Amino acid sequence: MEIYFTKEHEWVKIEDNTGTIGITAYAAHQLGDITFVELPKIGKVVKKGGVFSTIESVKAASDIYAPMSGKVIEANKELDTAPQIVNDKAESDGWIAKIELSDSSEKNGLMNQALYEEYLKENS
Repeated sequence: MEIYFTKEHEWVKIEDNTGTIGITAYAAHQLGDITFVELPKIGKVVKKGGVFSTIESVKAASDIYAPMSGKVIEANKELDTAPQIVNDKAESDGWIAKIELSDSSEKNGLMNQALYEEYLKENS
C-alpha cells in the first residue's frame, strides 16, 4: 500500500488498482468541526484535480479535489450520519470514497509522506 498527498491536502492510498481518497489531518484541523460531507455518487468518473466532493464545517465549505483520475466504486456511508469521523480519523476511518484508478502514473505528480511533511513546514 502506498499513500500520496496533494498540495490541496487530499490523500490517496493506492492498493492494486484502487485509490482510497480523503483529506489530511492537517486539512481537517484547519476546517474545524466538520458538519457535512457530500459523498460522490457511485459510478461518477473523476479527473485528477477536478472537484470530487464537498465538505462543510463550522468555519467554511470546501471543495475536495480528486488526487487521481478514476471511477467512484465506493463511498464512506458512515460519514452521512457521523461526519465528525473526518475530524477524529481523517487519514484512516474518515476516508471519503474509493475509486478504480484509470491512470496509475498520475501518482508521480503527488507527494509521499516525507515530502508532504516538508511541504507543511514550508507553507505554514
